[in-house]
Amino acid sequence: MITFRAKSNKIIGALSVLALLAFLAVENSKVDVRQKWYREKLEAATLSAEAANSIKQYRLNKGIFVDEVNDPNQTALIGQEYTLITTDRGYIDSKLATTNPNFAAMIVQLLKEAGVEKGDQVAVAFTGSFPALNISVMAALETLQIKPVIITSVGASNFGANDPYFTWLDMESYLYDAGVFHNKSVAASIGGGFDLGRGLSPEGRNLIENAINRNNVDFIHEKHLDNSIARRLEIYDENRNGLPYKAYINVGGGIASLGNTINGKLIPVGLTQNLPVKNYPVSGVIVQMGQRGMPIIHLLNINQLIQKYNLQSRIVPLPEPGEGGIFVQKKYNLIVTAVATLIMIVIIVLMYMSERKYHRLGTDVVHKPDAQASKDRTADEGPVL
Repeated sequence: MITFRAKSNKIIGALSVLALLAFLAVENSKVDVRQKWYREKLEAATLSAEAANSIKQYRLNKGIFVDEVNDPNQTALIGQEYTLITTDRGYIDSKLATTNPNFAAMIVQLLKEAGVEKGDQVAVAFTGSFPALNISVMAALETLQIKPVIITSVGASNFGANDPYFTWLDMESYLYDAGVFHNKSVAASIGGGFDLGRGLSPEGRNLIENAINRNNVDFIHEKHLDNSIARRLEIYDENRNGLPYKAYINVGGGIASLGNTINGKLIPVGLTQNLPVKNYPVSGVIVQMGQRGMPIIHLLNINQLIQKYNLQSRIVPLPEPGEGGIFVQKKYNLIVTAVATLIMIVIIVLMYMSERKYHRLGTDVVHKPDAQASKDRTADEGPVL
C-alpha cells in the first residue's frame, strides 16, 4: 500500500508540474490583437487630438488663463467652476476624462455597430458641458464621412464650455472656419432649466443669446419645454434633405434632448438599438427618436463609458491616439493554447491507461499476497462440517 501511495503522489506531482508549465506557456503567449475598425478608430482619434490642439493654440494666442490645477494637461477645454452661463452641476473628473482623444474611437465603434455607413445622416444633440467629447463626436463623423444635423444647448455645467465669449458654438465655428470640420450646428437654445436658462441671471441669458446670434444659427426660444422639444424635431425634419436619419447621438444632459433628467438614467449609455419601453416622465427628443425605431447613442455617464469600451482612465499625461483596449487587446495565442491542451490530454490519457488496472490510483485490483494468504488459511482450517 505504501508503495502504491508513493507512486500516486509522484504521478499527481508530475501532472501538477506539467499543468503549471502549460499554464505559464499559455499566459506568456498572449499577443496584441487589433480590434475591429482599427484604422478608422485611429484616424478619428488623431483628428480629435488635432482639433483639440488647434483650439488650445488659438486660445493661448488670445492670452486666456489656463488653470494648471484644474486643467493639468493645459487643453484649454476645461472651463471655470462658475460663470454667468453655468447652468448645472458638473464634475471636473468627467470633464478631464473626456479630453482623451480616444473617445473618438469609441464613437466610431458605436456608429459602426449601429449600422451607420459612409454618406448616411445622423441627428446630433450637443451641450456646452462636454466640449472635448463634442469634438470627438465631430472627429468620428468626419472620419466616417457621415453627415450630422446638429442642435446645441449652449449653457454649460461646471468646468464645461462656460466662457461667455468662447462657448461651444464659438469653438465649433472656429473649427469649421479653419477647415478642421465641415459641419456645425444649425440651431441652438439657451439650455439649462426648461431649455430657457432658468437658474441663470438675465445677463447670463443675454450672453448666450449673443453667442447664438454671432454664430448665425437659428435660435430656439420656446416658452414651454414641450414646445422646445417639438421645435427641435421640426428642425431635424427640415434639415433631412430627403435622407433618413440612421442614428440619434446625444451628448450630455440637455433637458430638451432628454425630456427629464431621469431619462438620462433610464436610457443605457452607449448604443441602444431598440429603445426599451418604459414610463418616461417626459418624451424628450431622444425618446421620440428612439420610438421611431432609430438607434440611440447616449453619451452621458463618462465613467460607465470608460469601463464599457476599454478606454484609459488615466488623465495625466493625456493618452496618445491609439492607446487603450478600444484599439488593441491582449488575447491568447490559439496555437500555443491548443498545443498545451493537447499535450495535457495525451499525458492524462496515458496515465489513465497505465493505471486502469487499479480501481483507484495507488490501489491494486487484486492483492496477490492477500489472496494467497486467504487460500492458505482455508487449507489449514479444513473443510467445514
